[in-house]
Amino acid sequence: MIRLKDIAARAGVSIMTVSKCLRDAKDISAATKARVRQIAEDMGYVPHAQAASLRTRNTKLFGLVISSITNPIYARVFLAILERAHELGYDILVSQTLNSPEREEQCIRRMMARRVDGVFVSPVYRLQTEARIYRELWLRQIPTVLLDHPAPFCQQFANVEVDNLIASFKLTQHLLQLGHRQIAFFAGPPVAPWAQERFEGYRRALREFGIEVEDRLVFSAGATLEDGVKAATQFLNETPPATAIMAVNDLVAIGAANTLLDQGVHIPQTYSLTGFGNILTAESFRVPLTTVRRPKFRLGTAAMELMLQLLRGKAPEHKRLSAEIIVRASTAPPASAGKPPA
Repeated sequence: MIRLKDIAARAGVSIMTVSKCLRDAKDISAATKARVRQIAEDMGYVPHAQAASLRTRNTKLFGLVISSITNPIYARVFLAILERAHELGYDILVSQTLNSPEREEQCIRRMMARRVDGVFVSPVYRLQTEARIYRELWLRQIPTVLLDHPAPFCQQFANVEVDNLIASFKLTQHLLQLGHRQIAFFAGPPVAPWAQERFEGYRRALREFGIEVEDRLVFSAGATLEDGVKAATQFLNETPPATAIMAVNDLVAIGAANTLLDQGVHIPQTYSLTGFGNILTAESFRVPLTTVRRPKFRLGTAAMELMLQLLRGKAPEHKRLSAEIIVRASTAPPASAGKPPA
């Protein structure tokens, strides 16, 4: 392992001079800095990050806590954060909660133990109005950015989110404009603000069109492929008089679509189907999915901008980004005004 004294001996300067050159100190000439840095690079010197963090009280680490590393909605958000962090000389520690509040607390505590300079968190939503770990983050003044909507237990933190309500409203309008009047909704987790907003957008669009939400057309789903399969199975068993289905996200939509198609149900001839999120699979699915394009890379970029503001001591902010409707082959006018064929 190459040490500062090794570089100093090769350069013919003191260890202190080498340290100052590598730290870009102002009292060292540009020529000396360039010569010492070139020697350090030629010798393969790697700075000791922990020693540097003791001097500066900065670890150059960010923590990223998400529900699952396999969840496709985080891919481009993570990419944006990772790229900007790399530009700034930061590394990212990644952990997954698997939607467990207990595991979420463990993940965040491990980040705190590593003395990260800031934390990005996709919260695990719960009914409680307080959560101990978020209270600790706030009391310790650890810069924290939420990668989704705030909830009562974490509303004091800066966050970036998509305007789910408006996007869902417009997506419902798309189906109404095609001629659909009985639209089923596969709802998400009831404690999640993003799921609540998407249902509210659906409800408002129907009411603006003079249609009240029918309980028999609302199915409790969740957020995964498996949840979509279960909701579609229940839907087929109950055969409500719907001509279209809105799923709370693309994973639920794809899980539901696979079930419908495997049972010989045609999309969009029998039922039009929409998702939300525009994950990579949506465009190349068996029936390309009409959905909402979440600005995932912009969400990650905005999250990093908020983090940098917090590191500069600025007050927390909330950023809400608009989303775009993407119309593909899974939606079309209803085959008939009556009950669609099974």
